[in-house]
Amino acid sequence: MVKPIQQAAVIGSGVMGAAIAAHLAGAGISCLLLDIVPTQLTEDEKKAGLTLEHPKVRSKLAVTAIEKLKKTKPAPLYSEAFATRITPGNLEDDLHKLSKVDWIIEVVVERLDVKRQLLQRIEQVWTPGTIVSSNTSGISINEMVEPCGDAFKRHFLGTHFFNPPRYMKLLEVIPGQTTDPEIVKYMTLFGEKSLGKGVVSAKDTPNFIANRIGTYGLLVTLREMLEKGYTVEEIDAVTGPAMGRPKSATFRTLDLVGLDTFVHVAGNVYDNTTDESEKAIFDAPTVLRRMVELGWIGEKQGQGFYKKVKTATGKEIQALKLDTMEYALSQKVKGASLEAAKSAKGAAAKIKALLGTGDRYSELAWNVLKPVLLYAANKLGEIADSIVEIDNAMKWGFNWDLGPFELWDAIGLVKSAQRMEAEGDVLPDWVTSWIAAGHTSFYVREAGSSAFYYECALTAVETRPEHISLRALKEQNRIILSNSGANLIDIGDDVACLEFSSPNNAIGGDILTMIQKSAEEVRNNYRGLVIANEGKHFCVGANLMLLLMEAQDGEWDEVDSIIRLFQNSMMALKRLPKPVVAAPHQMTLGGGVEACMPADKVIFSAETYYGLVEVGVGLIPAGGGCKEVALRTSRLVSNPEVDLQPFMNGYFETIGMAKVSTSGHDTKRLGYMAPQDSVVINSDHRIYEAKMAVLDMDRAGYTAPVEERIRVVGEQGKAVMQLGAYTMRQSGFISEHDQLIANKLAHVLAGGNVPANSYVSEQYMLDLEREAFLSLTGEPKTQQRMQHILTTGKPLRN
Repeated sequence: MVKPIQQAAVIGSGVMGAAIAAHLAGAGISCLLLDIVPTQLTEDEKKAGLTLEHPKVRSKLAVTAIEKLKKTKPAPLYSEAFATRITPGNLEDDLHKLSKVDWIIEVVVERLDVKRQLLQRIEQVWTPGTIVSSNTSGISINEMVEPCGDAFKRHFLGTHFFNPPRYMKLLEVIPGQTTDPEIVKYMTLFGEKSLGKGVVSAKDTPNFIANRIGTYGLLVTLREMLEKGYTVEEIDAVTGPAMGRPKSATFRTLDLVGLDTFVHVAGNVYDNTTDESEKAIFDAPTVLRRMVELGWIGEKQGQGFYKKVKTATGKEIQALKLDTMEYALSQKVKGASLEAAKSAKGAAAKIKALLGTGDRYSELAWNVLKPVLLYAANKLGEIADSIVEIDNAMKWGFNWDLGPFELWDAIGLVKSAQRMEAEGDVLPDWVTSWIAAGHTSFYVREAGSSAFYYECALTAVETRPEHISLRALKEQNRIILSNSGANLIDIGDDVACLEFSSPNNAIGGDILTMIQKSAEEVRNNYRGLVIANEGKHFCVGANLMLLLMEAQDGEWDEVDSIIRLFQNSMMALKRLPKPVVAAPHQMTLGGGVEACMPADKVIFSAETYYGLVEVGVGLIPAGGGCKEVALRTSRLVSNPEVDLQPFMNGYFETIGMAKVSTSGHDTKRLGYMAPQDSVVINSDHRIYEAKMAVLDMDRAGYTAPVEERIRVVGEQGKAVMQLGAYTMRQSGFISEHDQLIANKLAHVLAGGNVPANSYVSEQYMLDLEREAFLSLTGEPKTQQRMQHILTTGKPLRN
């Protein structure tokens, strides 16, 4: 029986160690953060009369690291308050405290001798049963604990987080030769469920899976560039989204990682492989070493393959010309294959279009892709036992849309294998045998199976109950209702899921119509409703283009009709006599928030950026958002003797300044999280957890909420809020139009021109919203704001 992890310790408070501690704190795990005792005093410490023995000095590395976590961007902490879950200390005074924790993670310098010495010290205070792991990016797990005892070795393994830990999904779990299999199994499940990671099992080989293949691919690309004379910009144009990879592509990625770090990682394979051909690839090119010598190591030093340069008109991005080692203005790259890829939908179609055009950039794409596919196939069995582990490692660790074997399937396994052989390449024996047996792909879908992918070893890819895939369910014909903007999908156990599917999941008439139809369908035939989707973002708000077009044409009846439809659709969800649970993720803005507010419960993904942002386009929330925050305030302050004003002022500021949460947890700070709401750290589990919540409410005997009367601050409270807006206008913080919007918002939130502490109906509040929204839609400056954000993606201050 493996001891559950409730407390952890991280050894090493550098950037990575502190960020891992922050992620553990975000997962609800209290954490001890230890580092060495400093050997020198700073000038400020000397002036303060401190000595090296003073407690403030001895643990200052960890203390400083925790403080930095609160200021770092992007934020390592889901909420700044979670920093209190991290306790600073040092390895001299606090080493004994390791005996009380359940998991110890080593995150010190990447040197085998240092890690060995530290692990031997840990073993001296180690409590049997405590899991110990290393966050090494490639040093041998077995060699690290070679001097340690057998019991310690059984509890030791690698847990390689990718940076930054909060945002990067991949966690490589690397067992040693004697690691207890139960501990490996436990850490895999713990990493997925408690830490929200995509976990892959790697073998104890140099750089494990993702860095092994990713580094190889980057080096192959760099060599192709040097041999064929491509520019930095051309390489990045081909190896970015056109190839199903991030916008940072090759050289922006290297600048972000740091060229010094990359050379070190490449050297780890070079030093530890006996394959001479592989050694040649991992021997970093001279130009790379030269850049490191010059200090041109990337963003942390202000220049690498790219650098930002101030000009008389602002800033410009310059790219390095490797033939002259000089920088010049970065040039846009155009080509038929790139245009074809851009027009294609989906990663598989993009890469096929890129390779199929036959121009110079198609050739480049093939020449950098082919060796990576062959290398991944050759390393199967050495770095991982499954193609699934390799594919997932590259998707989760390098943000590829498709892993190497998925990509190979996408371009056509047989056809591309024939091309490789025609060009003199040798396929791995297992690939040749696989094709000879009549297989045309590595992955084969088995109809009707919940585990519908099978890999080349004929081993079913495990499909866990927590992983509900809407895409898979749609492929199994589980769609109940559908239109151009949304689908209602049967997700099992008589629960339906409403999925938005419009561009950017913007809410228009099609989605609103589907909400009303879905409510009726669920009312008659299902136990409850989940609102969730698998888009890049949950919902970016209402369809602004539609609203702007109607406003510019003066079709006010149409605008009024759209708002009424929105409000009626939200009320249909709220009055549904079956439980409704929303599961938002990523950007959830404006109308997306209003689509969640009627739900009985909201299960936020940890990475949810949630806010009513309508003022940014010159409007106010009118799909029930203002009504719902007024209702929440009224509920919160149920005692009629208690003043509502301070609470309403908070919402006025939050909505008026278009504040957006920095995480699912942060919605509580903004007042958007209700007591029954929760956060799930693994976004892949959102729909499952929402479904379970629906079933729990149904089993408990769900009854639809009755309409409540809303206590409002009234005309007097409106004056208080409007005075705040006036003061900001007089101080120059907001424009005249901002003040107009703020005044409209205050009027609605206050409940209009009624006495303080009046009770009003929900429909009354909705009418106020609609009237204010309509009037603002007719303002020329609001229309300018709407046009500007649709054209540029950026808000306009006018």
